Amino acid sequence: MTGDLTHEELRARLRNLGLHGMLAQWDEIANQPWLRQVIAIEETERQRRSLARRLDDARLGAFKPMADFDWSWPRQIDRAAVEECFGLGFLAEGINIILVGPNGVGKTMLVKNLAYHAILHGHTVRLISASDMLADLAAQDSSAALARRLRRYTQPQLLCVDEVGYLSYSNRYADLLFECALRPS
Repeated sequence: MTGDLTHEELRARLRNLGLHGMLAQWDEIANQPWLRQVIAIEETERQRRSLARRLDDARLGAFKPMADFDWSWPRQIDRAAVEECFGLGFLAEGINIILVGPNGVGKTMLVKNLAYHAILHGHTVRLISASDMLADLAAQDSSAALARRLRRYTQPQLLCVDEVGYLSYSNRYADLLFECALRPS
């Protein structure tokens, strides 16, 4: 991973890692045989911790892998459209994806797998049921507290709101849902 890097590339990696002490001692360590290994270890550990943090923050819970999805049920599923979503282009374009269908056809399974896929590709994700999110937002006792809490839901690059259509919501909840959906991160 760092075997054939030039000194400038190594210095750039140290800068990216914030290892300023090593940069300050560059003349003494530039040709040390352990330098490349230290950089590789640090990068690998940071990637591991970042992935673990994104997985934890997403709150996906347990789910079946896509390999277990039964594409023959429901009969009207647009497999090509679902597979296109896994390309994650909609994130860069700022497009909303809405899965609509009756209970038990695998919408949540698809969403959890899409969220997991996005996390593996470096994106931040949050999965929550609509009722939990709206109750949380409605419980905020001031506009400042609400603004802070809205950031929890608008900062992730992908917000997955499950079970939107299962309950009816008051006007206050509907306003909160639209404020969350339309608020820039």
